[in-house]
Amino acid sequence: MNRFNTAHAELTLTTTVHMPASKITVPFYGHGRQYHSIKQEVDTAIQAVLETEAYVMGPTGERFERELAQFFGMKHAIGVNSGTDALWLVFTALGLRPGDEVITTTNTFFATAEAIWIAGGKVVFVDSINETNNIDPGKIRGAITPRTVGIVPVHLYVQCADMIAVSAVAKEYKLWVVEDNAQGIDGHGDRFRQGELSDAVCTSFIIQKNLGTFGDGGAVITNRSDIDNAVRQLRNHGSLKRSVHSFGFNSRLDDLHAGILSVKLKHVTKWTDRRRTWARRYDAGLKHTSLKLPYEVPGYRHVYHLYVVEHPKRDHLERYLREAGIDGKMHYPIAIHQQQGFPWKKDFALPAAVPNSERNAAECLSLPMFPELTQEEVDYTIAKVVEWDDRVGRK
Repeated sequence: MNRFNTAHAELTLTTTVHMPASKITVPFYGHGRQYHSIKQEVDTAIQAVLETEAYVMGPTGERFERELAQFFGMKHAIGVNSGTDALWLVFTALGLRPGDEVITTTNTFFATAEAIWIAGGKVVFVDSINETNNIDPGKIRGAITPRTVGIVPVHLYVQCADMIAVSAVAKEYKLWVVEDNAQGIDGHGDRFRQGELSDAVCTSFIIQKNLGTFGDGGAVITNRSDIDNAVRQLRNHGSLKRSVHSFGFNSRLDDLHAGILSVKLKHVTKWTDRRRTWARRYDAGLKHTSLKLPYEVPGYRHVYHLYVVEHPKRDHLERYLREAGIDGKMHYPIAIHQQQGFPWKKDFALPAAVPNSERNAAECLSLPMFPELTQEEVDYTIAKVVEWDDRVGRK
C-alpha cells in the first residue's frame, strides 16, 4: 500500500482534444510565464535579500537550506553552485579515490559520469530498464567488483529509480548510494521517499528544472552528519569558520538564488500536480499512436520534469513538430559512451551491450511540458503528433 499522501490537487479536464483553428506556437519552457504568476513574491524576496547586505552564506541561504531539508523530510541540506558540484562534492566527501568504481547508467546527462571522473573515480556503466529508462537493479550485481564503492541511480525525467532494489544490493555489498535527482524534486516511490534509502540526494536548481532559479544552483540533501559537515567545508574553501581553512573549493548557492527558490518551493507541489494533469492529457490523446509513452510505476509519483515519447523515426517527428511551431527537444540523444572522443582518457567499464540505454538515447523526444502550458497548446501538440503518426509513424 502506498504510505504517502497522493491526494494532490491535479486538475480534472475533459479528455476531448480540440484542434486549434490555426497554427500556434508552443514553447518548450515557460520561465517567463511562471515568473509573472508569482512576480510579486519573487520581487519581494529579491528586495529582502538586497536589504540584508548578506548575499553569500547569509541568513536567506541558511533559511532555504532548512526549508529544503524539511521538504525532503531529511536532516540536512547544503546549497552549492550547481547540481554537478553537488554530485562530485558528495563523492569527494565519501572519500572516492582513483581506481574506486561507481556504477551508474549511460543514458543520462553527461554530468552524472563527469562528476565521478572529477572526483577521481572509475565509471562503470550498466543498462537501464526498458519501461522506465532507469538503472536496471538486476544488472548492478553483475557489475560489482572488489573495487566497487558506490551506486548512482538517476531518477530520469523524473520517475524514481527502484530504490528498494538498489538499496538491497548496496547493503549486501556494503556500498554507498547517491541519488542523482537533478530533475525530480517532489517525486517518490510506492514505499520510499527520495533520500530515505541512500546516503545523499543531489539536485539541481538551474532554471530548466521543476524547482529552478534564474541561473544555476544545486544542493545536497542527506541524513548523514558527516556528509553534511564535509560538503559544507568543501564548498567554502575548506572552511566552517572565518579565516580557518583546509583543502576545499568555491561552490556556494548565493542568497539571491536561495530567496527565489524559497518562494518557488512553496509552489512546487502545485506545479507538479499541473504537470501530471498535462501528462494525463498527453497519455489520453496519444495512447493509440505508435509512440512509446512514459510509463508510471504503480504507486509512484512521477513528476514529469519531461514528457518523453520514443520512436525510431524520432528525428523526423522533431522536424515535423518544429515546422508546426512546436518546440520539442531531445534528452539525451547521445548516450555518454557514444559521445565523440569517449572516454577522454578517463577510466570506465562498459558491458558488451546496453541495448535499452542506446534505444532510449536514439528514440527519445521531449514534448512541451511545464505547469503554465494551456489546454490549447497541449491539444495542438497532441493533434500534430497524431497527424504525424498517421502520415509517417505507422508506415
